[in-house]
Amino acid sequence: MDFAFDNSFFATMEGFYAPAEAERPSAPRLLAFNDALAARLGLDRAGLDDAALAALLSGGKLPEGADPLALAYAGHQFGHFSPQLGDGRALLIGEIVAPDGARFDLQLKGSGRTAFSRNGDGKAAIGPVLREYLVSEAMAAMGVPTTRALAAVATGDRVQRERAHPGAVMGRVASSHIRVGSFQFFAAHFGADHVVQLSDYSLRRHFPEIAGAANPHLALLDQVIVRQCVLVAHWLGVGFVHGVMNTDNVAISGETIDYGPCAFMDRFAVNSVFSSIDANGRYAYGRQPQIMHWNMARFAEALLPAIHAVAPGDVERAKALVDAIPERFRGIWHDRMRAKLGLGTGDEGDAALIDALFGELEDKAVDFTLFFRALAMLLRGDGAPMAALLPSADAMAPWIADWWTRIEAEGVDPAERAAAMDAINPLYIPRNHKVEEALAAAEAGDMAPWTRLLDVVRTPFVPRDDAADYEGPGPADAAPYRTFCGT
Repeated sequence: MDFAFDNSFFATMEGFYAPAEAERPSAPRLLAFNDALAARLGLDRAGLDDAALAALLSGGKLPEGADPLALAYAGHQFGHFSPQLGDGRALLIGEIVAPDGARFDLQLKGSGRTAFSRNGDGKAAIGPVLREYLVSEAMAAMGVPTTRALAAVATGDRVQRERAHPGAVMGRVASSHIRVGSFQFFAAHFGADHVVQLSDYSLRRHFPEIAGAANPHLALLDQVIVRQCVLVAHWLGVGFVHGVMNTDNVAISGETIDYGPCAFMDRFAVNSVFSSIDANGRYAYGRQPQIMHWNMARFAEALLPAIHAVAPGDVERAKALVDAIPERFRGIWHDRMRAKLGLGTGDEGDAALIDALFGELEDKAVDFTLFFRALAMLLRGDGAPMAALLPSADAMAPWIADWWTRIEAEGVDPAERAAAMDAINPLYIPRNHKVEEALAAAEAGDMAPWTRLLDVVRTPFVPRDDAADYEGPGPADAAPYRTFCGT
């Protein structure tokens, strides 16, 4: 398999990473391989059996042309600055140039200790690997910017956490693994020259069209802010809670990265928290826009030496960009919600309509995902799905009447509008109870439930006769759902 590596970060950014080697797994075994993503990357597995793929994508035998390295970065974790973090259990083995010229990092996650492992073992258990594979592929299918999973490989080794688990490695693909924390590390330890160098590389890699701006580092800040606003609006639109929005988990590419204690809401609650380590709800569903704003302020601080080096007066412009984030985000969020509600144009009353909707969803504890599908069914003249979601037939009647009036004012065929809604409102998400069932079975050696769930969430918008049991939430009386960090 020719990976077409062209490792620009390794070649041009010495000092921004630590060379590293993968630990050889004792008995690598392929659990899953993403053929569609491989085709996107120009990877042809012809002639390679599962055993050969498992070796290549677990660290057992690195592909030709690999230059394995661990990236250095810092980060604010739950608001507290950690000056040195870095890839403690991951290796960036190279950059693949796809047939269309797009560049992607290939990283092995769970491949062993690096210079940044601190007291960790650098390994990953099968549960977190398969969770990230599953959820990142679901996000990609829903159109949410995200890292992708190329492969999951069982190592044959045991990983000790609260108990011993089967070990695994995930092959993760991203536009890059440069994070807000990457800038924070070099701003804190080395100063302006290193920040400028990292910013220049990031511009070449992700934003070549703005490299010629009067102050390209200020332009970089602007572009990263836009991508983060779009990303978080996507998250909110599908009921996703990241769980650990630390600055070291914020990719400047605007992709969702690091699926640790993440989950999707079932019944709507603005303060939904699923992370076992988020005791104070810092990263709750409804706080994600505010945390994005906070994270972008930290990014701006780290970039200031580079911005100041070009034009000292642009420091104030950077501050203005950060101050404008809430208004900027609201515009992007309202556009996303209009699309979810079947509204094709903007109206001055839309903000109030959207705010009122979330109040109703909270008050009635309505399933977030199924609500928007039921709303589309109302346009088709079928009120049964909505009635099944609500505590009484008229529970949301005033709001639905307001929405219907707004729809009618646009004068669009209801069936056409319903189809447009169904094209962006998923029917199938990785429901928490289904995820846990699949992971438990996989750890016990049965991959069938996980493979089945992956197949369903890869086609999130189209109803399937054979997938009715994947549509709804788990039992109403189930214990609060909690997820855990894989480290």
